[in-house]
Amino acid sequence: MSTTDPRLRALAHPVRLRMLSLLWSAPLSAAALARELAISHALASQHLRRLDAAGLVELADVRARRGGRERRYRAVRGPWLTEQQEGQPLLAESLARNLLDRVAGRAPGTAGVTTDAELWVSPDAWAAARRRLHAIMTELHDAAQPPHAPGTVRVGATLMAFEMTDPPPAAEED
Repeated sequence: MSTTDPRLRALAHPVRLRMLSLLWSAPLSAAALARELAISHALASQHLRRLDAAGLVELADVRARRGGRERRYRAVRGPWLTEQQEGQPLLAESLARNLLDRVAGRAPGTAGVTTDAELWVSPDAWAAARRRLHAIMTELHDAAQPPHAPGTVRVGATLMAFEMTDPPPAAEED
């Protein structure tokens, strides 16, 4: 039995991670998520139930639609993802798969930012950078509109920044 946080286990699948991103900007139904992600309605419902069970989404409203009821969900907002350490390899793998998909969909000839770093900085510099990175991602999330809203562009942003341990000392060669 895994002791990994159930929220991280729920996000270990790239489809659920993408769903959560889509549900950040506007409430959506399983049918709308299925269309956006090009998956079956049944599969979208299954993934949505997993996110709901983990407490990552909540019911936003229920609307009458074609003689039935459409249940729309939204992401539960909070800083919990940043604070988690256990299970990070699961999340990193899901982020990496989504990053590969997003790169394949990058608009040709458009500006972007790509960087990678493994650096040694002072604790103060790291704390300041962490605050700025968090502020940038919060700004993007706060500006998010529903998918395909007029006057918007689709943006992919993946960020994982963390303090690392010192590497083990290199073995001496004879």
